[in-house]
Amino acid sequence: MTTTPVSPSPISPSLIATLPGHYYTDPEIFRQEQESLFESMWFCAVRSGDLARPGAFRTVQVGRESVLITRSRTGELRAFLNICRHRGARLCTEESGEVRRTLQCPYHAWTYDLDGKLVAAPNLIKMPDVDRVEYGLVKVALREWLGYAWVCLADEPPSFEETVMGAAVERLGNAAAIEHYGTEKLALGKRITYDVKANWKLIVENFMECYHCATIHPELVDVLPEFAEGYAAQYYVGHGAEFGEDIQGFTVDGSEGFGRLPDIADDQDRRYYAITVKPTVFINLVPDHVILHRMFPLAEDRTVVECDWLYAPEVVESGADVSKSVELFHRVNAQDFEACERTQPAMASRAYRNGGVLVPTEHHIGIFHEWLIQQLGGPSA
Repeated sequence: MTTTPVSPSPISPSLIATLPGHYYTDPEIFRQEQESLFESMWFCAVRSGDLARPGAFRTVQVGRESVLITRSRTGELRAFLNICRHRGARLCTEESGEVRRTLQCPYHAWTYDLDGKLVAAPNLIKMPDVDRVEYGLVKVALREWLGYAWVCLADEPPSFEETVMGAAVERLGNAAAIEHYGTEKLALGKRITYDVKANWKLIVENFMECYHCATIHPELVDVLPEFAEGYAAQYYVGHGAEFGEDIQGFTVDGSEGFGRLPDIADDQDRRYYAITVKPTVFINLVPDHVILHRMFPLAEDRTVVECDWLYAPEVVESGADVSKSVELFHRVNAQDFEACERTQPAMASRAYRNGGVLVPTEHHIGIFHEWLIQQLGGPSA
């Protein structure tokens, strides 16, 4: 089976073909991606700390499903399909909230405990044959890593170690490298949500390359001068982009940031690392904080991105001003998403019907395209 995009006309040996334009505009391809990617792979859903107390819940869209994540009375996170087992009404209609002990369907008042068991319903006592576990909420697989809850809708989820944690090993060279940042212990300093009018793959491809950095990211290139050469940090295994000689911290003006996270190795200091965890997560590592993007693809031309800036707990608790470090990557995000939105309409143009090309510093995006086609079961005509 051919899994590499093929241009219908000869192209220079220095270039390789991208996906054709309809991969970014076709609702049927987006439906296939929902089924074969977002509903089949591990999907980073919520930050565990956002559900700090028993009874806290949040709903998220994963592919075509609404998923409900709760903190149980005993402190564990649970995930369920957000569907009442009685007549199929959506159980929680709010994006987030907190209940004392139970979740009640607003339609016929079927009521579930925080572990998903059916505990009450009108006239339930008159139906003693109803198994309250059998008619409980449908469970969804959940794992916690880096302080986030990852869910998987598949009946038999793929290996979390290979498909999620393995992305960090593939990029950094070993598992210990990301553990040094202690991400699960960090505190949320800032969250910004972006509603991007572009296909999710344009955002992934943009994040994976730095050919555009010198053109649209002047502040980032000032901090990481090697990005002016167009080589993304993800181009090399284990490589972190080094701060410029006069740069004191990963801030919008290169001024001093915060103290180095305690377990950072010497060879990780003054360097920036970026990891893509397919299909929808970006992790950015710098010595004094971590930036984590979660994407929620909602349509073939719309993606919501939640971006968290995470710091040592004492930094957040002290009320320290984090604005200069937030502003650097917020500008990067705004610049990137504007470029993606400018590109999205062109995907439907006859000029891009057969796709575009990748220059040598972008060739690793071709591996992403090959992976995508393989996941979808072959190329789309």
